Amino acid sequence: MYLDYFGLAETPFSITPDPTFIYLSGRHRDALAHLLYGVGQGGAGGFVQLTGEVGTGKTTLCRALLEQVPEDTHVALVLNPLMGPVEMLEAICEELAIDIAGFEGSPKALVDRLNAFLLRVHGEGGRVVVVVDEAQNLSPDSLEQIRLLTNLETRKDKLLQIILLGQPELRELLQRRDLRQLAQRVTARYHLTPLDREETSRYVAHRLEVAGAHRNLFTRSGLNALYQRSGGVPRLINIIADRALAGAYAKERDRVDARLVHAAANEVQLGEPGVHRPYWPWAAVAAAVIVLVAASAWWTGRERPAHEASTATAGKPVIETAGPPASAIRTEPVSPPPVESPDKVAETVMVDDTWLESASLRAWPALATAWGRPADAALMEASCQGREGLGYACVREQGTWSRIRQLGLPVILQLANGGGRQVMLAGLDGDTLLVGGHGGERVSREDIESGWFGEFLVAWPQAAGWPRQVSAGDTGPAVDRVVAMARAADMPYEGADGFGPEFQRWLTDFQRRHGLDADGIVGPRTLLYLMRFSIEQPRLDTRFMSGA
Repeated sequence: MYLDYFGLAETPFSITPDPTFIYLSGRHRDALAHLLYGVGQGGAGGFVQLTGEVGTGKTTLCRALLEQVPEDTHVALVLNPLMGPVEMLEAICEELAIDIAGFEGSPKALVDRLNAFLLRVHGEGGRVVVVVDEAQNLSPDSLEQIRLLTNLETRKDKLLQIILLGQPELRELLQRRDLRQLAQRVTARYHLTPLDREETSRYVAHRLEVAGAHRNLFTRSGLNALYQRSGGVPRLINIIADRALAGAYAKERDRVDARLVHAAANEVQLGEPGVHRPYWPWAAVAAAVIVLVAASAWWTGRERPAHEASTATAGKPVIETAGPPASAIRTEPVSPPPVESPDKVAETVMVDDTWLESASLRAWPALATAWGRPADAALMEASCQGREGLGYACVREQGTWSRIRQLGLPVILQLANGGGRQVMLAGLDGDTLLVGGHGGERVSREDIESGWFGEFLVAWPQAAGWPRQVSAGDTGPAVDRVVAMARAADMPYEGADGFGPEFQRWLTDFQRRHGLDADGIVGPRTLLYLMRFSIEQPRLDTRFMSGA
């Protein structure tokens, strides 16, 4: 989504434990050294315990460990320890490629097979290591079974080394009196803590550099906010940073500042305990409430009853922008609804939680009214939720203000703040947005940007019989309509009729030019970008401030 915009070769903040992006802080290097100690002879056949909070990088370190073990080391990696003692034995044997056919369910037979394998590897000069991830989920019985495996030995050497990776609850588990024998066999312990402020900055810079960035895309204030909101936990850093980059892309910013980071964190950490949020003075909140009450009273006095609005728009002709037979599509021009003069457009209103709630309730009715179908708001919304056959098509897009301006149609903005609320965007003029259609409300673009990360919905009337896609070799009214749309596009198609190789080449070029999947197929997104040139109404208002 934002890779080309920032000149990145790959996503820098994926949460998958990719060793390519691994950043070893001082504490991570110490932790890895403990794991390598456990794999080597220094473990002496006991347990090595690595604990850390969720997201601090334990699994990533485990992957790094697996890439560094000697060739003569056999590793059994148990990722899901939610199993009983016998299942645990079977899982370890399977990881070590030990044939247990016919011995399933028999603890003694399984241990005998494992012991024979261990003796053979030991005789060849090799090592066997069992790594249990998420070990805090092990039952006491399974832990005791694992402890008994460390009794497998020769006269001089232990045959099996065990590494336990887990959350801090693992330490509490091993403090139980009935597990004291296991606790006494832990020969190395290490607790992985989050990154500090400077390490967080170096972590971000490292991942950006690996992804192909030629400069740090986060300002100093952005990095400080990222540390504040993530607490230095790498997984949270990745999640927030990725969302913040998406927000910067949507708002056409070249770097991520503190405001973008806080907005991203508010979305991904909504309701999480211990999350630091920006402080809003109570006095400002009180003032907002006072202004809101006054604005609400003014709005109530000027708003028409719903049934009046429905009556006023009933009977207006509407273009079926995409439908089945071309002959059935009404292509006569539609007179757009009268545009209210600028002095009748509401003054810029203050955006707060209560306003967002009200705007969200009005979003779909406003979009339906813009299309001349005020009674179909629920159908349009249901179509965007995946329902089919309701007479509407819907595309979920990700982009910037420029992308919306290029599209030229009213859209529903998906906001991250306020519990996923929605705002119907009818106009975009400089730093001011028109919300709710002509005669709606002006809001500051900056206020909406704080909770918008580029996601928006576009819905339009479409007959139920319109095909899911139109591709090379297809014939009929749908193809005729698509070609007609192409002839009216910004790079008009001037070739032969029909969906042949000539049209497919043109279509692929069109798709590339508009940032679409260049597959040469007219699916919903390509159809939307094709037909936007022939839609006379509704259009995105881009001059409501000037009144032109």
